[in-house]
Amino acid sequence: MSIDMEQFKVTFVEESLEGLDIMESVLLDMNPGATDAEAIDNIFRAAHSIKGGAATFGLGNIASFTHVVETLLDEIRNGERDITQDAIVLFLSSVDCIREMLSADQNSEVVDQEHIEQVKAGLDKMLGSTQESETASTEDNNAVASAATQDAGWQIIFKPFPGMLRTGNDVVRMFRELAGLGDFTVVVDTENLPPLVDMDPEEAYLSWDITLQGDIEKSQISEIFEWVEDDCELEILPLADSHIEIVANGSNETEKATDESKPMDLQVASPPPERRVEEDRRQPARKAASPESSSIRVGIDKVDDLINMVGELVITQSMLSQLGEDFDMSRVERLNDGLAELERNTRELQESVMRIRMLPISFAFNRFPRMVHDLSAKLDKKIELTMSGEQTELDKTVMEKIGDPLVHLVRNSIDHGIETPEARKAAGKSETGVVNLNAYHQGGNIIIEISDDGAGLNYEKILAKAIERGLVGENEELPEEKVYELLFEPGFSTADVVSDVSGRGVGMDVVKRNIMALGGGVDVKSVKGEGSTFTIRLPLTLAILDGQLVRVGDNTYIIPLVSIVESLLVDQKNVNEIAGKAEVYQLRSDYLPIIRLYDVFGIEPDRRSLDDGLLVVVEGDSKKGGLLVDELLGQQQVVIKSLETNFRRVEGLSGATILGDGTVALIVDVAGVVRLSREREDGHCPADQIVAA
Repeated sequence: MSIDMEQFKVTFVEESLEGLDIMESVLLDMNPGATDAEAIDNIFRAAHSIKGGAATFGLGNIASFTHVVETLLDEIRNGERDITQDAIVLFLSSVDCIREMLSADQNSEVVDQEHIEQVKAGLDKMLGSTQESETASTEDNNAVASAATQDAGWQIIFKPFPGMLRTGNDVVRMFRELAGLGDFTVVVDTENLPPLVDMDPEEAYLSWDITLQGDIEKSQISEIFEWVEDDCELEILPLADSHIEIVANGSNETEKATDESKPMDLQVASPPPERRVEEDRRQPARKAASPESSSIRVGIDKVDDLINMVGELVITQSMLSQLGEDFDMSRVERLNDGLAELERNTRELQESVMRIRMLPISFAFNRFPRMVHDLSAKLDKKIELTMSGEQTELDKTVMEKIGDPLVHLVRNSIDHGIETPEARKAAGKSETGVVNLNAYHQGGNIIIEISDDGAGLNYEKILAKAIERGLVGENEELPEEKVYELLFEPGFSTADVVSDVSGRGVGMDVVKRNIMALGGGVDVKSVKGEGSTFTIRLPLTLAILDGQLVRVGDNTYIIPLVSIVESLLVDQKNVNEIAGKAEVYQLRSDYLPIIRLYDVFGIEPDRRSLDDGLLVVVEGDSKKGGLLVDELLGQQQVVIKSLETNFRRVEGLSGATILGDGTVALIVDVAGVVRLSREREDGHCPADQIVAA
């Protein structure tokens, strides 16, 4: 029976990426010169697991690279080497390389081999700095390799230890690799083979004497046996030479011996030329879904809840099936009770399923310590990153789409917000700036704040740039919040110098567009000299929402409950007109613009007069308004269907749903409706943009 190794490989990649995250996190917290034994052990274990798994799945480039990292970490762990800032930087670069190689193998892409070789050379150089006899060893190896070439072949004596097969090593596969190098003959030694009844299928009993002829480098043979070096006795001899090269484990001494059999600690070698050519010929393919986007880890408690809910649902379904047999009116009360139970079970099942999709936002936050570390070094700034609310849960789909906007905002805070140490010191601040990420729930939304204690936004500079670009009239005065919104205009930038970090005016417009596509919004607050705060407001999930059904004429709309402040009957004495065209409603101390939904969507209502009309007070994108509707129908939880996917994008609508009677109801995008209404009043919204529902 063949085993599909790909299913295990997916798990290996996921666990390896988690191991790399652990390595990166520990390295970022590590201080040069202060070796934390537990921290080093954590990194070492992660590297060791990645190396072993990579070797098992035939990822020789990853295994070879990680082996050098593991060796360096082992020296640090044993006190043979100090942890320095250069070592930390090199290990972080190694983490990037391993992650890149895993991604490339998974998505059938070509890796940046030049970058990987550069980091590998740095690791080799660091490893060689404490090996005094490295040069002599290399010369000896070269001499042996040269002799092998002249004698055109090698004799290999391979004696596995009994437990070698338990580590996932495959002798047949190693022999197949050897046969691909040259003329391959093998003699098996069955001396230690026990009777059949005493055999353990997981034990190794055989040993082999192999003759390999051809123009072959010793390093090519060494690589094939590299991952069994601790699980076997191995001798590699030139065919015309009876001497055996022995490199003692844990020692730098090289000896020449005759007729001795000792285990060897083989040198790490680069992949065979054939494998390198094959890898270089790979063509980039369409990028496949990464493990993060194709799978999700779920706590066993959530799975147990789901199983319990399914059990309850099956019981209720069985009860209703029995009621349906020979049904008569005497069973109506029991039927109603059963339907109520079914509704409760369905709602609880739905909530259990939704909880499975909820992940702590720490999954999105965890990328930033490394980014802040690298950018602060690049910009020569001292920056401390603080995070709070990491356990705040968010729908997986929303989390995946919010990653890029968060990156842009954090980079913006580091580059434009935080000043240089000299400037901060001159302003009476600490030399170390602080960037804070915070997340929390508010109603049915999640709020993410990116704040810094930097110089704050320069109101005058932003306004001057906007006037220069024609976005604002020369004598026009705008409140601060309006000026700060200009930062999200395409191509808008106040940077004096364009760098590879920022300054080209791209990014911030993408931030707002992506956030609004998720049904959210972004606000900016800033105090000059004290810092800035960007606040992102997002729905908890993109799949389901609680809505208020309203009727306008013959059409039914759904307004998200989280956007509704209150509903009321219109009192005509509180209605006022501004400039003869805009209507506002006085609600206590506020004046709300009245938005006639039938005007926005171009449909015929039951009534056009405000007398006894129904006003639904909503808030979207930090702005309030009153939606005039004909009737409130009730509240309902609905499943959102994308209009853009099934039809096309419609301004003022965020999606659609199918009601219990089979009819389609459109979901109102409150922020979009407020914006459309304002544009209509200003005359900027063409009539052909108004879409009848």
